[in-house]
Amino acid sequence: MVASMAVMAREAWTDERLDDLKENVNQRFDQVDKRFDQVDKKFDQVDKRFDQVDERFNRIEAEMKAGFAQVNGRVDSMQRMMVVCFVTLFASIWAAVIGAVLAALL
Repeated sequence: MVASMAVMAREAWTDERLDDLKENVNQRFDQVDKRFDQVDKKFDQVDKRFDQVDERFNRIEAEMKAGFAQVNGRVDSMQRMMVVCFVTLFASIWAAVIGAVLAALL
């Protein structure tokens, strides 16, 4: 297995080659910094879009609350009407029963 592996030749690292490597690494880090700056700008745009979405949700929430307030008002009105109708119906039934009893007695 070892006999089939290729052996890499060792190269001497001179000061000039190390300086070239250092410069190459610095250039690459500068490119990475530029890319991060671009990403930061994109995140700023995304943050602005989320702010717009938050405003839309707040507006929709206010509209929903107003709509639910109207519905609650209608339901309360219907409940009051039902109470009045049931009381009136109950009173009329009692009046009919009492009238029938009095008519039977007379």
